[in-house]
Amino acid sequence: MISMRHHLVSLAAVFLALAVGIVLGSTSLSDRLLSHVGSERDSLSHQVGELSAERTALQARLDGARRFSAATAPMAVRGQLADRGVVLVSSWDVPQQERDGARRMIEAAGGRVTGDMQLTEAVAAPDRADQLRRVVTRLLPAGVQLPTATDLGTLTGGLLGPLTMLDQATGQPQVSPEERSAALGGLSEGGFATASGEVQPAPLALVLTGGAERGDDAGSRASVVARLATQLDRSGSGAVLAGRYGSAAGAGAVGVARADSSTAAALSTVDDVETPQGMAAAVLALREQLDHRAGHYGVAGTAQGVVPGARD
Repeated sequence: MISMRHHLVSLAAVFLALAVGIVLGSTSLSDRLLSHVGSERDSLSHQVGELSAERTALQARLDGARRFSAATAPMAVRGQLADRGVVLVSSWDVPQQERDGARRMIEAAGGRVTGDMQLTEAVAAPDRADQLRRVVTRLLPAGVQLPTATDLGTLTGGLLGPLTMLDQATGQPQVSPEERSAALGGLSEGGFATASGEVQPAPLALVLTGGAERGDDAGSRASVVARLATQLDRSGSGAVLAGRYGSAAGAGAVGVARADSSTAAALSTVDDVETPQGMAAAVLALREQLDHRAGHYGVAGTAQGVVPGARD
């Protein structure tokens, strides 16, 4: 008969053997795992190095392409706007550098900027809407009729159009210099727009905007810019709405314009104006407007081509 003591000793021996086996097994497993992890680490490090080198090479190629575009873009637009005036209107998110770039490209095309205006965010602010409507109505020159639509973009464009655009049929200013000065001064005093120097009317308008708007009222702000540009287009010989990358999205002004078939049929758009080729496309699109044609250019899926003359 097996004694209790012998039974306990047997159990202890079994547990000891299991423990030793576990330790030996885990040690062997750990060695294999560590070896595998080390191998994976070396492989990933090698891949990271290859990807970094590839990224550096691609960035160098991109920089080279941009330098080439910057050098050739002025030649591509040369003479396209000979002796034509262009009024430059920018939304609140367009930096001075981009506005200066637009001016240089227009001048490279033989044109001239007759006015440089920048809208403020107050134009698209819901809590300033009633004030803007009162200001527009009060500043409206005699004989000028506002559009029937009452949204902020259409109303503001309905005022700015006659102030800044030459009549398409006659080629003459639509308001007197005194009326133009008073109305633009009123918009500035109200905090809705600022003008850099004197503004003279022109047959063409280039409206610059940023990328996609953000926030709860992003679509509303984008719509204001798109509809304002539409009214400028209707007031003169043509207009181009040019935004940065992302502007062709649903919450971007270019995207809003392209989504409206009636607007897209008349107003030209560009969705990569921050690039040299995008700025050149905007100027070439202004030339198309003079020829009573509209197009949509850039890199977004809704673009017809990168630049006019290179449509898909």
